[in-house]
Amino acid sequence: MSVSGKKILIAISGGIAAYKIHFLIRDFIKNGAEVQVIMTPDAEHFVTKLSISTLSKKPVYTDFYNENGSWNSHVELGLWADVIIVAPCTANTLAKMTHGMCDNLVLATYMSAKCPVFIAPAMDLDMYEHPTTKQNLELAEDFGHFIIPAESGELASGLIGQGRMAEPETIFKAVDDFFTEINQDTTFKGKTVLITAGPTYEAIDPVRFIGNHSSGKMGFSLAEEAAKRGAKVILVSGPSSQQTHSQNIELHKVTSAKEMLDKVFQFYDNVDIAIASAAVADYAPKEVAKEKIKKNDDNLTIELVKNPDILKTMGEKKTHQFLVGFALETQNEEENAKGKLEKKNLDMIVLNSLRDTGAGFKNDTNKVRIFTKTERKEFELKSKDDVAKDILNFVEYQLLK
Repeated sequence: MSVSGKKILIAISGGIAAYKIHFLIRDFIKNGAEVQVIMTPDAEHFVTKLSISTLSKKPVYTDFYNENGSWNSHVELGLWADVIIVAPCTANTLAKMTHGMCDNLVLATYMSAKCPVFIAPAMDLDMYEHPTTKQNLELAEDFGHFIIPAESGELASGLIGQGRMAEPETIFKAVDDFFTEINQDTTFKGKTVLITAGPTYEAIDPVRFIGNHSSGKMGFSLAEEAAKRGAKVILVSGPSSQQTHSQNIELHKVTSAKEMLDKVFQFYDNVDIAIASAAVADYAPKEVAKEKIKKNDDNLTIELVKNPDILKTMGEKKTHQFLVGFALETQNEEENAKGKLEKKNLDMIVLNSLRDTGAGFKNDTNKVRIFTKTERKEFELKSKDDVAKDILNFVEYQLLK
């Protein structure tokens, strides 16, 4: 996780949503972050210092001075943090933050800080919709702060609407994504990456097709990760329910292998890196029925013809591109993958085996081995997002050699 090793300062103000902060602290600690918590005096009506300090493993500060008279330096706290999260941020605390009021430790620390500030507002729906709140949120954004919008749902008042503090996992992801973006290696900046993803469907008649179980998850994860690293990504996908999120991804949807071949070679000459993760059907019906085939006989014979080998064609036409292929095997895995690497003129091949639990189609996880002509590296079972990072790290390493 990108939050690992980061110093997270959480500022709790006096709202009922403060009880959720226990879960947020736990997520940061579990992922290697160091957490310090400060609270407004009113926050103590909703959560205790004991519970918070037990989870954060640090004392919790609510005032400028301890009982023994020692000073809790708001200056040091503000300078210590890599990021400040104000959650829940009440309407009162938000108004004070945006108008320079400074009557408690939280506000003094906020005004002393030099780091990014995340604000997770929480209040009743009428307060959230009030013009002053909207204006204060806009002011906070103008200051460069990050707003994590309130969510809709049942509120403490019993009303239903927008005003619930974002869930801890949402806040965690916003901060982790922030560190991912600013820490991201920019090796791919200025490069164009072509990625194929998903299955292909080969029509039998207007309603039936030959296909496979590929979900496209691996290819879409690769596209998102390449985009995060600064690349312009051209994603050519067969039928898939996956969606893209980055504006740096140009998505082209196709259905059949022939359509994928045509689309790939619209762009191939001008890309720097090509990653063929699609599970292209090897065969297609020789004839496609114009009408739905009726169920008349016990047996139906369909003559299949070989589809164009997209990856092999990419290898044959390779000029400057760094070409990565995938191999999904069930037997003689490494031998078959190395053979494919050689025969198809690839620079690198990613092998996964259906014999590995959690790998292959439809799963959210994958377990891969990566080969070049001279290297072999094996990875543990990971999420496909993390596998995408491993694959692109390996590509970067090859490009920098």
